[in-house]
Amino acid sequence: MTDTNPIFNIGLPKEIEAPGVAQNTPPIKLQPGQASFQDMFNGFLKDVNEMQNKADQSVQKMMSGEIKDVHQVMLAVGEAKVAFNLLLEIRNKTMEAYQEILRMKG
Repeated sequence: MTDTNPIFNIGLPKEIEAPGVAQNTPPIKLQPGQASFQDMFNGFLKDVNEMQNKADQSVQKMMSGEIKDVHQVMLAVGEAKVAFNLLLEIRNKTMEAYQEILRMKG
Protein backbone atom coordinates (compact mmCIF):
# COMPACT_ATOMS: atom_id res chain seq x y z
CA MET A 1 0.00 0.00 0.00
CA THR A 2 1.51 3.30 -1.02
CA ASP A 3 -0.60 5.89 0.77
CA THR A 4 1.05 9.09 1.98
CA ASN A 5 -1.45 9.53 4.81
CA PRO A 6 0.46 8.83 8.05
CA ILE A 7 -2.50 6.99 9.57
CA PHE A 8 -2.04 4.23 6.97
CA ASN A 9 1.70 3.89 7.64
CA ILE A 10 1.47 2.36 11.10
CA GLY A 11 4.71 0.68 12.12
CA LEU A 12 6.01 -0.80 15.34
CA PRO A 13 7.15 1.72 17.96
CA LYS A 14 10.89 1.81 18.62
CA GLU A 15 10.41 0.41 22.15
CA ILE A 16 9.14 -2.88 20.73
CA GLU A 17 12.03 -3.10 18.27
CA ALA A 18 14.56 -2.74 21.12
CA PRO A 19 17.07 -5.57 21.71
CA GLY A 20 15.68 -8.50 23.62
CA VAL A 21 14.25 -11.96 23.28
CA ALA A 22 11.73 -10.94 20.61
CA GLN A 23 14.50 -9.63 18.37
CA ASN A 24 16.00 -13.11 18.00
CA THR A 25 12.74 -14.70 16.87
CA PRO A 26 12.23 -15.10 13.13
CA PRO A 27 9.61 -12.89 11.49
CA ILE A 28 6.19 -14.41 10.92
CA LYS A 29 5.75 -15.49 7.33
CA LEU A 30 2.25 -15.12 5.92
CA GLN A 31 0.78 -17.73 3.64
CA PRO A 32 -0.18 -16.61 0.12
CA GLY A 33 -3.55 -14.90 0.24
CA GLN A 34 -3.29 -14.27 3.98
CA ALA A 35 -3.63 -10.63 5.05
CA SER A 36 -1.57 -9.07 7.83
CA PHE A 37 -3.19 -7.22 10.74
CA GLN A 38 -2.03 -3.93 9.24
CA ASP A 39 -3.65 -4.74 5.89
CA MET A 40 -6.91 -5.73 7.56
CA PHE A 41 -6.87 -2.64 9.77
CA ASN A 42 -6.16 -0.35 6.81
CA GLY A 43 -9.01 -1.93 4.87
CA PHE A 44 -11.36 -1.50 7.81
CA LEU A 45 -10.24 2.11 8.23
CA LYS A 46 -11.06 2.82 4.59
CA ASP A 47 -14.45 1.10 4.96
CA VAL A 48 -15.29 3.22 8.02
CA ASN A 49 -14.26 6.36 6.13
CA GLU A 50 -16.49 5.39 3.21
CA MET A 51 -19.42 4.79 5.58
CA GLN A 52 -18.89 8.19 7.19
CA ASN A 53 -18.83 9.85 3.76
CA LYS A 54 -21.96 7.96 2.68
CA ALA A 55 -23.78 9.06 5.86
CA ASP A 56 -22.71 12.69 5.31
CA GLN A 57 -23.91 12.56 1.70
CA SER A 58 -27.23 11.05 2.78
CA VAL A 59 -27.78 13.85 5.30
CA GLN A 60 -26.91 16.46 2.68
CA LYS A 61 -29.30 14.88 0.17
CA MET A 62 -32.07 14.82 2.78
CA MET A 63 -31.47 18.49 3.57
CA SER A 64 -31.64 19.38 -0.13
CA GLY A 65 -34.82 17.33 -0.63
CA GLU A 66 -33.34 14.63 -2.88
CA ILE A 67 -34.07 11.91 -0.30
CA LYS A 68 -37.52 11.83 1.28
CA ASP A 69 -37.07 8.61 3.29
CA VAL A 70 -35.71 9.52 6.73
CA HIS A 71 -35.21 5.83 7.55
CA GLN A 72 -32.67 5.46 4.76
CA VAL A 73 -30.66 8.39 6.15
CA MET A 74 -30.89 7.17 9.74
CA LEU A 75 -29.76 3.70 8.66
CA ALA A 76 -26.65 5.13 6.94
CA VAL A 77 -25.85 7.32 9.96
CA GLY A 78 -26.36 4.43 12.40
CA GLU A 79 -24.21 2.10 10.32
CA ALA A 80 -21.40 4.66 10.25
CA LYS A 81 -21.68 5.22 14.01
CA VAL A 82 -21.44 1.49 14.81
CA ALA A 83 -18.44 1.05 12.49
CA PHE A 84 -16.68 4.06 14.03
CA ASN A 85 -17.31 2.78 17.57
CA LEU A 86 -15.86 -0.60 16.59
CA LEU A 87 -12.81 1.15 15.15
CA LEU A 88 -12.34 3.04 18.43
CA GLU A 89 -12.58 -0.20 20.43
CA ILE A 90 -9.97 -1.86 18.21
CA ARG A 91 -7.72 1.16 18.73
CA ASN A 92 -8.25 1.07 22.51
CA LYS A 93 -7.51 -2.66 22.76
CA THR A 94 -4.40 -2.26 20.60
CA MET A 95 -3.14 0.54 22.84
CA GLU A 96 -3.83 -1.55 25.96
CA ALA A 97 -1.86 -4.44 24.47
CA TYR A 98 1.03 -2.11 23.60
CA GLN A 99 1.08 -0.70 27.13
CA GLU A 100 1.04 -4.23 28.56
CA ILE A 101 4.04 -5.15 26.40
CA LEU A 102 5.88 -2.08 27.71
CA ARG A 103 5.07 -3.11 31.31
CA MET A 104 6.37 -6.62 30.66
CA LYS A 105 9.57 -5.21 29.15
CA GLY A 106 10.29 -2.91 32.09
